[in-house]
Amino acid sequence: MTRTAVAPQREPAVRKAAPGGAPAPRRSGHRRIALPYLLLLPALLLELLVHLIPMLMGIGMSFKELTQFYIRDWSAAPWAGLDNFAVSIDFDAPVGQALLRSFLTTCLFTVLSVALCWFLGTAAAIFLQEEFRGRGILRTLFLVPYALPVYTAVITWAFMFQRDNGLINHVLHDQLGIGDSPAFWLIGDNSFWSLLVVSVWKGWPFAFLTVMAGLQNIPRDMYEAASLDGAGVLKQIRHITLPSLRPVNQILVLVLFLWTFNDFNTPFVLFGEAAPEAADLISLHIYQSSFQTWNFGTGSAMSVLLLLFLLVVTGVYLLLTTRGRKTSDV
Repeated sequence: MTRTAVAPQREPAVRKAAPGGAPAPRRSGHRRIALPYLLLLPALLLELLVHLIPMLMGIGMSFKELTQFYIRDWSAAPWAGLDNFAVSIDFDAPVGQALLRSFLTTCLFTVLSVALCWFLGTAAAIFLQEEFRGRGILRTLFLVPYALPVYTAVITWAFMFQRDNGLINHVLHDQLGIGDSPAFWLIGDNSFWSLLVVSVWKGWPFAFLTVMAGLQNIPRDMYEAASLDGAGVLKQIRHITLPSLRPVNQILVLVLFLWTFNDFNTPFVLFGEAAPEAADLISLHIYQSSFQTWNFGTGSAMSVLLLLFLLVVTGVYLLLTTRGRKTSDV
């Protein structure tokens, strides 16, 4: 008696049951994947409206001969091509010389401001790591400059820098007797140092807050082991604190650099529309080139050149820091 081979029948696919016994929904994974994009959608729309569209319009303006005669309909302005860029980087002409001087001033100002903000913020954060009476009050006081509105803080400093009735000259000249006469802080060469003081005063609390948050991730056991090995405070900071804070400092320095190099509010509120030559930052210089001479094409070209410079510096910085981090990890 022969047996007939019967092909095995496939069992119907059984949907996995949820812990409660009910079948799990099929589209839960798709919803879980789409949820982050839906949450990011409002931010992306605002970024598009506030930054990307105006940036593209500014790039388009840089290729046009846009003056006050075409403000009503800037699209009707004649095509200038690369002429605006050529005028901006012609360092033998007055426009190019003024832009180069402003660029070098901004570079010096940015380097000093970022270095001082980082140093003061890091020193204050390390100092406040140890528990002592009044630490909470000091932390709150250190964050006051960061919490104050920029206009309120800078206007207050502008009054303090007044020559005849300002607090700075009252303390330095009247009380301490420094100098033969009260100094001018908002004009001349002293304007650069006044701007630097205000920038550091309102910028270092951000560095303090960032470094203080980074210090919370360093295990206390490392400091205790180093102390048992005879390492002092300076050696602990050099060999434990600073290497552990390297990822935090890399982002902190980049953010401070971008904020400081692009800072427009501080010089504008402190000096007005026309800053002294010693404190002529490039952001305010571009504003003057656009809205005082009514040459928006040249001003837009300067803005595009500034954008390209910042993109190049940021890219090189991220490339070097990322490569350095990989080398140190190996």
